[in-house]
Amino acid sequence: MANTPEDDKLASLNPSLNRRQLLLGAGAGTASLLLPSPASASILMEAKYKLLVPEIFKPVSRPPGYTPNLVIGSGFGGAISALRLAQAGQQVTVLERGHRWPKDPWRNIFSNDTLPDGRAFWHRKDAKMLTGIRTYFDYFGGVLDSSDYPNMNVWRGACVGGGSVVFTGVMIQPQKQYFEALFGDRVSYEEMDRSYYPRVRQMLNLNAMPADIYRSKPFHHSRVWDEHVRKAGYLTTPNDSIFNWEVIRQELRGQSRPSATVGLSNHGNSNGAKFDLNQNYLAQAQATGRAAIYPGHEVLSIAWDGSRYEVDVIKRHPSGRQLERYRLSCDRLFLAAGSIGSSELLVKARAQGTLRNLNEHVGQGWGSNGSTIVVRSLSTLSLATQATPSASRIHDPSRGLPFTLENWYVPGLPTDLTTVIGSLGIAFDQSNRGHFSYNPATDRVVLNWPRQGNADSVAAAKAVNRKIADATNSIPGFPGIIDDVTGLNWTAHPLGGAVLGKATDNWGRVIGHPGLYVMDGALIPGSTGAVNPSLTISALAERNIEHIIKNGG
Repeated sequence: MANTPEDDKLASLNPSLNRRQLLLGAGAGTASLLLPSPASASILMEAKYKLLVPEIFKPVSRPPGYTPNLVIGSGFGGAISALRLAQAGQQVTVLERGHRWPKDPWRNIFSNDTLPDGRAFWHRKDAKMLTGIRTYFDYFGGVLDSSDYPNMNVWRGACVGGGSVVFTGVMIQPQKQYFEALFGDRVSYEEMDRSYYPRVRQMLNLNAMPADIYRSKPFHHSRVWDEHVRKAGYLTTPNDSIFNWEVIRQELRGQSRPSATVGLSNHGNSNGAKFDLNQNYLAQAQATGRAAIYPGHEVLSIAWDGSRYEVDVIKRHPSGRQLERYRLSCDRLFLAAGSIGSSELLVKARAQGTLRNLNEHVGQGWGSNGSTIVVRSLSTLSLATQATPSASRIHDPSRGLPFTLENWYVPGLPTDLTTVIGSLGIAFDQSNRGHFSYNPATDRVVLNWPRQGNADSVAAAKAVNRKIADATNSIPGFPGIIDDVTGLNWTAHPLGGAVLGKATDNWGRVIGHPGLYVMDGALIPGSTGAVNPSLTISALAERNIEHIIKNGG
C-alpha cells in the first residue's frame, strides 16, 4: 500500500518512522499498539505535533553569553521593555520558556477547550477545565501553564507573547478611586490616564466591538447577556478588546477557518484574530535589529556575581527534554516572567543567597484579582456557537466588595445548545493576600494562599448573579454540572509578589540591587481595581521603562 502525503511528511520529519509505525500510531489494531514502548510513544507524539506545528521545532540558536540588557519573559511587561530599550539604541536579549507559535488563516495550529491535546497545556498530562471536567492529553510544551499550589490553581501563558496569546482580550482601565486605593501617591493616575494608558491603547489598537459583529449569530449569547443584566437594573459598558475585528469578519464571511467565533481563545487563535504581542510590540522590537527573542529558554535561577547579573538557563525541546544548560550574564536584568515566574526567581534567589540584599517585601502581597467564573442557564435556546470576544460589562459597588461582571463565553462548549450564559467576575478585594516561600527540600517556591482566600469575591459574584437570575427567570449555575460561581481556588489574573513601592521603588527598580527590575504583574498589589490587569500591567511597564531609560537605569 502506497504512503499518503501525510505519511511521507511524517516520515520526512522523523525518518525512524516506517509505514507500519504510522499505521500503529493511527490506531491499526495490534497487540503492540495497545502497549507501545515509551520510546515509540514519544516518537509518535513528536511526529504528530511536528506535522501540525513544525515551526515550534525549528532549532533555536544559543543566546550571546553576555548582553547589556536581558529580559526574562515575553508577555506584556517583557515585550514593552524590549521594544523601548531597542528603540533607545540598546541591545536586548529576551528569554522565553515557551515556544514561538505561528498564525495562519486556515491551519489548526492551536488546541481547543473541548478536547485539548498537548498543544494546550505546558508540560502536564491532565488538567481540570473551567467546566469542572478533568481532561487528559500528551505531556508537551503547550501554550497555557496550569500551576498547582496549595489552595490555588493559576493559569498563565507559556509561549512567545505570554498572556496576550491565551487571554480573552479584554483590556480595561480601572476607575481612579480604585487605582489610587491601590497605589496611593506612588503612581499618578492623572499621568497614567494622560500618557501611558493611551499609549498602550494605540499600540494594541484597542476598540469596542463593532455593531455588525455584535449583531452576528455567534454573539447571540452576548446579546442575551446584555438583555439579562438590563432587566436586573444594570447599565452596560462596552469593553475595549485586543481582537482584530477584521479577522472576525473574515471568519463570519468564510474567508478564514473559524476560531474566535467558535469559542477558541484559552489556547490561542490560529488565525491571529487576537492582536497579540507577536503582531505589535515584539515584532517592532525585532525589526530594530537590536532585540532578539530566544524561545524554549527556561530560567532556573538568577544571581549577582559581583560585577554582573547571571541567569542559569535550560534550553528545552517542545517535548520537554533538556537540550542544553548554560549561564548568561548581563548588566541590567528585567524580570517579566509574570507574577508567578518573577516572584519565584526573586524568592529563590533570596533563600539561596544569590541576591543578598532583597528585602522582606519580596514574595509578599500576592492576590487573585478577585477573579471568579459565573454561570446561569436555561434562559433561551440558540443553535449558534459562543464567540470569544467580550462585548460588555457591568459594575456593582454595593455587594460587599466592588464587583465587575463581564460578558463571557463558555469555554469548551461547541454550540449554545445547553443555553448556558457565562460571565467573568472580578471583585475589588484588598484584604485577602498570599505569599511565596522557598522549600529547600524540593528546591521549589510555593504560593501560600488561604483555603477561603477568594470567598469574599465568590460571595459578591453570587449576589450579583442571583439578582440577574431572579430578574430573568434563569437558573444560577447549570444544575448537576456547573456551580453558579466557581473560582474559590483558581485565577487567571495572578498579581503581586514584588509590589511596587515595597519590594521595588516606585519605578520597578528592585531595592538593594541596582540594575535589577520588575516589569510585570508582580508589581501590582493583588488587584487592579475590579478590572482585568493586562492594560494596567502594560501601562505601568511603559511608564517605568521610560523613566529607567531616561535616567540611565
